[in-house]
Amino acid sequence: MTPHDELLGRPLSQAEMDAMRRAARDEAGVLADAWAMLRRIGRRLPFAQDALAAYYCAIDPQTDRRVKLTLAGALAYFVMPVDLMPDFLPLVGFTDDAAVIAAALAAVSRSIRPEHREQARRNLDGA
Repeated sequence: MTPHDELLGRPLSQAEMDAMRRAARDEAGVLADAWAMLRRIGRRLPFAQDALAAYYCAIDPQTDRRVKLTLAGALAYFVMPVDLMPDFLPLVGFTDDAAVIAAALAAVSRSIRPEHREQARRNLDGA
């Protein structure tokens, strides 16, 4: 069993691996895409604050590179137009995205500082 299997309870899918490869090649582009998606649909997602806190952690210069790549991979999966459950499906469209983000957050939770969470909360509240 690989560390990924332990984290997710299953091997990574091809889409998840593609997202992580894209994140490793184009971290800035992935983060820009994630920011745009969060701004567009953020308040409607139950995990929006966590995804936004992950975004702020990923762009923080003090965040470890491994943590940044883990978060960028999860955020890349979030913004991918093709994934396990199409995002346009009512109620269930973002469940796979939420699961990937939750797994990434669990893996790097110690790196997401209170400042990242506060910044996410303020942004979603419109402050």
